[in-house]
Amino acid sequence: MDFVKLLEDRLNIDEISELVKSPKCGAVSLFIGTTRDNCDGYKVAKLVYEAYEQMALKSMKRVCVEIRQKWPEVENIAVYHRLGDCPVMEASVVIAVSSPHRQASLQAVQFAIETLKASVPVWKKEEYEGGVEPSWKENKECPWSSSTS
Repeated sequence: MDFVKLLEDRLNIDEISELVKSPKCGAVSLFIGTTRDNCDGYKVAKLVYEAYEQMALKSMKRVCVEIRQKWPEVENIAVYHRLGDCPVMEASVVIAVSSPHRQASLQAVQFAIETLKASVPVWKKEEYEGGVEPSWKENKECPWSSSTS
């Protein structure tokens, strides 16, 4: 099964990893992307995520389809992304994949985060401490990002 969600609440890592467990699988691989407290020399207070939700969910589902094409042995996939405020050290994205053996789930998780960052319309604004103006950040992986041209 595929579980794809955008949530404004704190992401529950245990709950998400439980979704993908299967008696057929000996591996559950996780990627947890968290908010760090610094970027480009500034002290980050929090991240704020926005999305074109309908398109983002469709793109997240497409990532699952691509995983299944590349790793047919994958059993379950969960791709959750936070929207709204995400304080320092909290998860903004959680990807969980189960498979009979570790290699497929590990590769699928890496593929999922790279593809998600490059193709899913979710935007990130960094808010800083000390009165510094907030900054919208482009994903360097995005083909339309000005930082790659």
